[in-house]
Amino acid sequence: MKNISKIFAGFLIFCLVSASSAFGQNTLPYLKKQGDATQLIVNGKPFLMLAGELHNSSCSSLEYMAPIWPRMAAKNLNTVIAPASWELVEPTEGQYDFTMVDAILDGAKKSNLKIVLIWFASWKNGGSIYMPSWVKKDYKRFPRAVDQQGNPLEILSTLGQESMKADAKAFAALMRHIKEVDKDQTILMVQVENEVGILNSVRDFSPAANKAYFGQVPEDLINYLTKNKTNLIPELYEVWSKNGFKTKGNWEEVFGKSFVDVKNWKSYSFYTEEIFMAYHYAKYIGYVTAEGKKEYNIPMFCNAWLKQPDYPWTGRFPGGGPLPEVMDIWRAAGPAIDFLAPDIYYPDFRWVMEQFDRSGNPMFIPETSGGASGASKMLYALGEHNIMGFSPFGIDGSNQMSAGPAASDPLADTYALVEGMSGLILEHQGKGSIRGILVDNEVPYQEFEMGDYIVMADPMSSGRPATAQQGQGMQQQNISGGFIIQLGKDEYVVLGRDLNVRFKPKTPGDLPYIGIDAVDEGVYKNGEWVPGRRLNGDETHCSTFSGTGLKMRGMSIQKISLYRYK
Repeated sequence: MKNISKIFAGFLIFCLVSASSAFGQNTLPYLKKQGDATQLIVNGKPFLMLAGELHNSSCSSLEYMAPIWPRMAAKNLNTVIAPASWELVEPTEGQYDFTMVDAILDGAKKSNLKIVLIWFASWKNGGSIYMPSWVKKDYKRFPRAVDQQGNPLEILSTLGQESMKADAKAFAALMRHIKEVDKDQTILMVQVENEVGILNSVRDFSPAANKAYFGQVPEDLINYLTKNKTNLIPELYEVWSKNGFKTKGNWEEVFGKSFVDVKNWKSYSFYTEEIFMAYHYAKYIGYVTAEGKKEYNIPMFCNAWLKQPDYPWTGRFPGGGPLPEVMDIWRAAGPAIDFLAPDIYYPDFRWVMEQFDRSGNPMFIPETSGGASGASKMLYALGEHNIMGFSPFGIDGSNQMSAGPAASDPLADTYALVEGMSGLILEHQGKGSIRGILVDNEVPYQEFEMGDYIVMADPMSSGRPATAQQGQGMQQQNISGGFIIQLGKDEYVVLGRDLNVRFKPKTPGDLPYIGIDAVDEGVYKNGEWVPGRRLNGDETHCSTFSGTGLKMRGMSIQKISLYRYK
């Protein structure tokens, strides 16, 4: 009897383990915190998206896309960002056509690629151009935003309830279809709309918008502000505090009357209008997102067209879009939206990353530039900001990835190296044992503490460590970037491009001299380190005065172990 009980118990444990394993394999993609990082979990394991975004119209043609899919895989991508447009999904109201969506899934699966899907619907780059003809032409049922002079804009009003419900109904149908056909979970995430915001007007001046603007600030927003008062984004906290933290009143009474300060270029000129528009964009898109998640609950996010220094006023950039200064407004009004992501074409890449990497916002770059500079920025963002993925725009065009061999493309080369060590990167994200490096003509020298050492970095082309003062006179250089992972007390691995990476003592009075025990060049294959050359002499830095460490001309992975001596 005891033996039977043991056999039964063993069988039960086997069944539970098998069920648990099967559940892990079939769990939908989701976001999970690891330290101060957020990672995308796919089939039970963290997944790093080495991605590229297709041009807007690419997926509208089966013939055009046929040769593109294998090219993307050959360029070492593991993920493609591809659009699905409302006008093609619902050409006639209530009648859905998923031909192009199915073609995206089929093409991606055949090339062993994952997909981040974009829903081009009510708004794309601020305008309303991807909605179906039956929505475009019925501007009574689907009202437009209006400028201050009373002129209609080619932008759906965020106050249009019929527009919101029609968009949400189509999006829910799309997600229901994806749930039915995407059994392999090829689609990892969805970007809902694209670069939304009001253009050519500081806000919507339609009758519904005016009534809302001069009416009471909605209770859900006030409740959010009150509950999160001490943790608000600084820009929002500042304007709310200046008005006495009011919890009742219209938008100008609670957040202040906006102004134009051309002389000082104040960043919150028309900020109240931006807050107002952000609330209503987030309310609308949050509803669309929530309806889609009811059908198929995978991560969903919104992307932002960045505010430029010479266009600081809402309306000159898409006002109310998912920008950092209104991050809390989006969270309050659109809680179903998982995170906000920057489309980065702005020169100060570091600043943009710092702005979005606040308040626990998960980090993903859905749209940016590629090439050699893009590769350097990607490496930096992986190490410094724990990004879930990186995606240059127009990846199917010659401006990003050539049709030639992967070896001729810096981004493709970099993706190949990162893919081999993605497990190691993901293991260290959020734990303080990985840092990013980015040096250029503007910031020619970087240093930070890591373990028992101070890490110093400068561009390899300079030939010697550059100081901040020396950097002012340096000639124009390409961007050099990378990341460093601490593997042990005195052991580090660096993936870098055109970098000098040196080490010096953190505590000069204690064993001040640092020597190289060994430097190996190599690669990671399927997570395993494969050493190549043992570097020494002219291929390393071995100076008590200028630092001890690595010379990384071109792109390479180098592992270094250090020791101390007196």
